Amino acid sequence: MAAIGELRSVATAHNRQLMQREQAIARKYMGGVPWLAVAWGLGNFAVWLALWPLVLFGILPLWAAFPVATANVILCYLPSHEAQHDIIGRRGTKWRWLNELVGHLSTIPLVLPYRAAKLTHLEHHKHTNHPERDPDYSMRADGPFHMLWVSLKNRQPRSNRGLRGYREALERIGRPDAALDGVLYNLAYYALLCGFAWAGYGIEALLLWWLPRHIGTAYIQFFLSWAPHHPARAVGRYRNTRAWRSALGNIGSMGMQYHIVHHLHPTIPLTRTPAAYREMRPILEARGCDLGTL
Repeated sequence: MAAIGELRSVATAHNRQLMQREQAIARKYMGGVPWLAVAWGLGNFAVWLALWPLVLFGILPLWAAFPVATANVILCYLPSHEAQHDIIGRRGTKWRWLNELVGHLSTIPLVLPYRAAKLTHLEHHKHTNHPERDPDYSMRADGPFHMLWVSLKNRQPRSNRGLRGYREALERIGRPDAALDGVLYNLAYYALLCGFAWAGYGIEALLLWWLPRHIGTAYIQFFLSWAPHHPARAVGRYRNTRAWRSALGNIGSMGMQYHIVHHLHPTIPLTRTPAAYREMRPILEARGCDLGTL
């Protein structure tokens, strides 16, 4: 029994050392305003807005604007994600207004209200891979093609999964007011689509917003919700997500190859997670984390 107790004491001391080293590394990459995320969020939104008059006044052909609009939707979530974790400006600091501005504006092309996105994302962090409490658990799939099918199925009118399941998560945490944001956003979205169609710009609305939104939603869900957590069975700080190598590289996967660092230390800005991962890797290996081939 004494030997078992001694082994436990050694293991505890080793874990404490690993944690101290991990936290020391993480602190090096925290702090400061991630200006790239600010420029990304506001600039991307401005480009998407500019497409509308450029196309409607015949300055830019629709065939050229469609891929730009699709890229805008794909790129719009991550700046808001930085704001959701208060990385741009914490409450009570001088940049708080900028944090909230980026958070609210950047996801408009995705028709995703900031408050609902933030509250459900924080629940995802608290309960990652929990079948009943993780708002993103419904994105679990057996493989890439199955995931795309799941994403499409979750967006059907009678579905209560995926983004449509956020209402239940918000009600569970006592924030039905944030669910109302989603109702208002969608009412405005469909009213604008109908208005453009009534005015004779239905094809333009289809290719500048409706279709890019669906493509962008699938892309974001694939790389942010599914790939970093697959197979989404394990729970626990060092088991509920992973590092992985994407065929599209870190830029093509929107930085999600290093998602394990984000879950461990959510206030490290996205652009600093690769460097943090490289320095932290020996510790993660010692913890038995799933690092794939990265």
